[in-house]
Amino acid sequence: MENQNNVTEFVFMGLWGNKQIELLFFFFFLLCYLAVLMGNTIILLTVTCSHLIEQPMYYFLCHLSLMDVCYTSTVVPRLIRDLVATRKSISYNSCMTQLFTLHLLAGVEVFILVSMAFDRYVAIVKPLHYMVIMNWKRCNLLIAVAWSLGFWHSIALLLMVLSLPFCGPNQIKHYICDVKPLLQLVCKDIHVVSILVIANSGMVVVVIFLVLVASYILILYHLRMRSSAGRRKALSTCSSHVMVVVLFFVPCIYTYGLPAGSENKDKELSVFYTVIAPMLNPLIYTLRNMEMKIAMWKVWSQISHSESK
Repeated sequence: MENQNNVTEFVFMGLWGNKQIELLFFFFFLLCYLAVLMGNTIILLTVTCSHLIEQPMYYFLCHLSLMDVCYTSTVVPRLIRDLVATRKSISYNSCMTQLFTLHLLAGVEVFILVSMAFDRYVAIVKPLHYMVIMNWKRCNLLIAVAWSLGFWHSIALLLMVLSLPFCGPNQIKHYICDVKPLLQLVCKDIHVVSILVIANSGMVVVVIFLVLVASYILILYHLRMRSSAGRRKALSTCSSHVMVVVLFFVPCIYTYGLPAGSENKDKELSVFYTVIAPMLNPLIYTLRNMEMKIAMWKVWSQISHSESK
């Protein structure tokens, strides 16, 4: 079949078909989005305006918060609008832009989480060499690598989707332009493409998740030789990271590890890594981290003091 594209726009089916439920969730997602913006902005201001920015762990946390804000902003504003819209349409070009941006930012976030795990591993397993290994040159290199890998992941997906023919149905069974729901609209056999998607996204997410799990098993193993106070502090930091990793990776593995066309709960589970995880990340990193709480109190007391003058 000759590759042809007769589709100029797509129509989202949304999360639910019930208008009353959608109006109810309009307020829920609006509150979630405001919580994402507020929570991650507080982390960014607290870290950048305090001594914490000098520590690699919090430097990576700043980048993670920035990714959460940007990533959620590519999804939730349109989702909120569509929940009250009569027709949930998006142009072909806007759809491809959203697809690229989503996977770029998600890819960068995944590799920032890997960098954070590497930082914790070095801090606990090789504490005497920590400052030599995690110098600023290496930290900046890890961020640059995260952006490079995220870009190549997303551009590969985008080029693959752009080469596919959309010549008939244009209703996306989702609330975002993601690769799997788009593949269901392609008017040619998608078995080979589905395998490429699983290789590009599914297997990569699974491998990275297993690497992260292995790193934390090694960390737990080395914590046996620490004092009880040192063990508690390390476990508090690491457990926060583990919670964030699980919240992000488990739904992603389910979504991208299965072939396109299979009847599953992709769109419901995608809410976890597009909305819920970015909203909970600031709470997880602040409520379980005494250093962050102290820095936050100092920074915000200074701000309130300067405003009262």
